[in-house]
Amino acid sequence: MVCLADTTRMSSDTGQELPGCVTLRWSGKTDPGRVRPNNEDSFLALTFDGKEMQFLGRTGQTTVERNDCIFAVSDGMGGAKSGEFASRITVEGITRLLPKGFRLSAAGLSSGFSDLLEELFGDIHRDLIHLGSSYEECQGMGATLSLCWFTPEWMYFGHIGDSRIYYLPKSGPMTQVSKDDTHIGWLFRKGEMTEREARTHPRRNALEQALGASSQFIDPQIGAVGLQDGDRFLICSDGLIDGLWDRHIEEHLTHGDNGLLDNGISDLLVETAVENSGKDNTTALVIEVLQRSEGGGGRS
Repeated sequence: MVCLADTTRMSSDTGQELPGCVTLRWSGKTDPGRVRPNNEDSFLALTFDGKEMQFLGRTGQTTVERNDCIFAVSDGMGGAKSGEFASRITVEGITRLLPKGFRLSAAGLSSGFSDLLEELFGDIHRDLIHLGSSYEECQGMGATLSLCWFTPEWMYFGHIGDSRIYYLPKSGPMTQVSKDDTHIGWLFRKGEMTEREARTHPRRNALEQALGASSQFIDPQIGAVGLQDGDRFLICSDGLIDGLWDRHIEEHLTHGDNGLLDNGISDLLVETAVENSGKDNTTALVIEVLQRSEGGGGRS
């Protein structure tokens, strides 16, 4: 799929000529693991404009020219099957504000994304709290959410919980964009704990923030990354982290014939993690920037 450098998108509201398009390639995979009977992870891939949206398959390629793209991973929690229900509600709730968000993107109003994503996270949080208080079987259910929103210039992200977003620019090295909402994650970021100590600590999965889960207030992490050719992003649940060290994740994301990742990269990540551990549900969603037009935004 070719994206010409002089391709532009016109805002219907302002008549402003906007930068061209970015071509994305993605693959997603989820697995219940070797211990749990059900899968409480959910992932989402969709494209949308100001009027409609289309759900995408678990692998594919598309341009972000007249449409934006959303990719997200949610890990549910709760008794019985309420965790499975919570993650499904979370990813389905993402679709509510998308047309409004596309209009902001088309008009170049990047400052509006922070408010929009905070509103989205807040709406889903309130829905989960309401269901948890209304139905005994849903009491205390909650979910993580790590979301990447791709426009022609930027990847905007929102995050809460201990699922993760990794960013590997073409020149490397890989960094973890999201911050784990755990005390152990905070200690690791401060340099007071090694990756090995953090991975084996008995409180590593004790969340300080999540959607629902009887939390009264939430403060999701919101940010943005400027897109360049060759950028690679990984959204994953904590089951993948349990089975793969960061350096192994980076090795897998760096590998690729002719510099490109094939559509089986998410399968490889998940299958390797499950083989190494498999104690938890495991999900990986990999997005690669294949080509973008000239004049793009810088990194943040």
